[in-house]
Amino acid sequence: QVQLVESGGGLVQPGGALRLSCAASGSISNFYRLAWYRQVPGKQRELVATITAGVTTHYADSVQGRFTISRDNAKNTVYLQMNSLKPEDTAVYYCNALGSVVPGTTWLDYWGQGTQVTVSS
Repeated sequence: QVQLVESGGGLVQPGGALRLSCAASGSISNFYRLAWYRQVPGKQRELVATITAGVTTHYADSVQGRFTISRDNAKNTVYLQMNSLKPEDTAVYYCNALGSVVPGTTWLDYWGQGTQVTVSS
């Protein structure tokens, strides 16, 4: 029903910056929560940042002050601005949407395919 496509990943030096984008095939304005997760091989997926329909944000302690999540309802896109990147930020980053496109309908949990972020000198 709803497709999420991440982009913007790549190789960056420590201290550098990247901006990830997650484009949705449908409207994101009525989703309860949009989020970014990341996963390192051999470890479980962890929550990085969230933004609710009320534009309330939350960040993992490890990225607090460095990452910023935002949304553009007109473009049906959620972003993750990553500054002051560290080698430990290296992971596959996934976009997640929880809620529904049409208000009042059953909530669903949508995931993108992920985009690789590598922080290395």
